[in-house]
Amino acid sequence: MAVSSQAIYDEGKAAKAANKPDTDNPHPAGSQASLDWLEGYTADEIEPSSTGPDEQG
Repeated sequence: MAVSSQAIYDEGKAAKAANKPDTDNPHPAGSQASLDWLEGYTADEIEPSSTGPDEQG
């Protein structure tokens, strides 16, 4: 996803590193700033696959 504000993205990353909850996002829900903050906050999380987990047989 494209980030509009690197500074806001970095704020989200810093919040996650400081073990703050995602509810600490200071930006209005649905705004681009909120999305950028959440992108930073979740940057280190693995994105789930749309096809489901790999099956090992």
